[in-house]
Amino acid sequence: MPSNTGRQLIASNKRAHHDYAILRTYEAGLVLRGTEVKSLRAGRASLVDAFAQERDGELLLYGLHIAEYAYGTWTNHAPRRIRKLLLHRVEIDRILTKLREPGLTLVPLSLYFADGWAKVEIGLARGKRSFDKRQALAERDANREIAREMGRRLKGSRRPA
Repeated sequence: MPSNTGRQLIASNKRAHHDYAILRTYEAGLVLRGTEVKSLRAGRASLVDAFAQERDGELLLYGLHIAEYAYGTWTNHAPRRIRKLLLHRVEIDRILTKLREPGLTLVPLSLYFADGWAKVEIGLARGKRSFDKRQALAERDANREIAREMGRRLKGSRRPA
């Protein structure tokens, strides 16, 4: 039976890149139950409102929604249960020292399968202010317009007046 290789995206948190400036990213494993893995393989997960926090020296993921498995029985899981993140102790200690700085938080950026294992990419982030968000949107729009105009020039056609 062929094994799954590579990276298969399940869910991404696009809102995190809009609301936060991502300083550093980490890849962490998840402690999951059987029906959660089956539901993830069906692509039924959402990172909206999810965040990571420290409790008793461990990092836990709160608010991650993994829908109940359609064919599950009494063994089904709670959709928004708290899940433990699996990282090396050195990485956890490094993250916890950074989290003690004011204004920093841990947000999940994406959920995916890497070589058959469920992984979550978490980012050490600082919240953006509203003017930062507006500036980023304006910059992205300007870059898009520049790329569009360059494409037109390379094709040799001009935009009708």
